[in-house]
Amino acid sequence: MGINTNGISLEQAAAAYLSQAPDVKKGNRSADGKSFAEILNQKGEELYGTINVKFSKHAAERLFDRNIELSDDQLARLTKGTEEAGNKGIDSSLVMVDDLAFIVNTGSKTVVTAMDPANNDKNVFTNIDGAVIA
Repeated sequence: MGINTNGISLEQAAAAYLSQAPDVKKGNRSADGKSFAEILNQKGEELYGTINVKFSKHAAERLFDRNIELSDDQLARLTKGTEEAGNKGIDSSLVMVDDLAFIVNTGSKTVVTAMDPANNDKNVFTNIDGAVIA
């Protein structure tokens, strides 16, 4: 899949891959055997360098479905917030970055889900041990 990823967002890279392999989003694997989340994480590393957080399949789909685009600064703050939560002994953390909310498993440094204000009208978060505003 020869996609030029210079200067595009994570979401644009994901959209490009989804347009070439539409069943990846449905849980199937692409022709080379990778899931959507694996492709998103790989493209993120290519675009931003080594990233300390990964995105689960569910989180990757939420980002794509909700058109959530992370800037380099936001991704760096999400990574830092995840590290800070882990250092404080928090296992499952809410990490707030601007108006975006991420539920992160700090042990595996994996974003479990992502929400923006439009999709989180109740502002209620469950099954977390702590929160970080990054």
